[in-house]
Amino acid sequence: MQDSLNDLIKKLKSLEIQGAKEVAIESLKFLRKLAKKKGFGKAFEQAARKIEKTRPTEVVLHNCLEIVKREKNVKTINKLISQLNQATKEIAKRGSRLIKDGYKIMTHCHSGEALAVIEQAWKDGKKITVYATETRPKEQGIKTARELSKKGIHVFLIVDDAIDYFIKDVDIVMVGSDAIRKEGVVNKIGTCTLAEIAKNHKKPFYVVGDTLKLDKRKRLIIEMRSPQEIYKENIKILEEKNPAFDITPWKYIKRVVTEKGIMTPANVLRMLK
Repeated sequence: MQDSLNDLIKKLKSLEIQGAKEVAIESLKFLRKLAKKKGFGKAFEQAARKIEKTRPTEVVLHNCLEIVKREKNVKTINKLISQLNQATKEIAKRGSRLIKDGYKIMTHCHSGEALAVIEQAWKDGKKITVYATETRPKEQGIKTARELSKKGIHVFLIVDDAIDYFIKDVDIVMVGSDAIRKEGVVNKIGTCTLAEIAKNHKKPFYVVGDTLKLDKRKRLIIEMRSPQEIYKENIKILEEKNPAFDITPWKYIKRVVTEKGIMTPANVLRMLK
């Protein structure tokens, strides 16, 4: 199991497994195997700590692990995996209502939930166009563009610096989320900049995320990643400066699409009390 744990951690660190929901589900699947073999004792607790430490910003993983630690049974793990998958389906149905026929949508990074909404709108027969940012430095937006294109959706892939250039052409902005907090929404670095630009151009900015992303932790750790994601050469640096996430204040956000409904920032803030 140790080799399997190391393999999972490697995949989480390299972003081979990415997205808050996907990180949580794959981690839960591993822990389910471990629990069936060794129970919920010391080995389980050590593995859970190592996994959470690998992606400290991801609150879905944290919230799921807290629930499992309290209840300590495999049925709970199965229930959480099912809940996460079902939430995405509900979010897709609700979020699709925000997208009208002919809409042009800008998105950032790679969010399974945001993509589910966009794909649902397309399945509902709406002719849509998506502007997907490249999303530096890991180019996760290219994955978004590729997946949507395979579905038959018209996609423009743009560099991050072209957001202001193209924002006038879009109708709405829709992004995923990694954590939803009192200060605002935590998502891939560059999201806050996109929100500010959208606000300046009077374009509605929607966030997508299930309620397991509600983050009541006192402290938020913004994951700092290797500078080699930005450049490959072996250049001596003074300090790492490659944050994976930023926080978008609520003043820029029009609505949050959850499995329980399309909520105003005020609605969400009440749930975070």
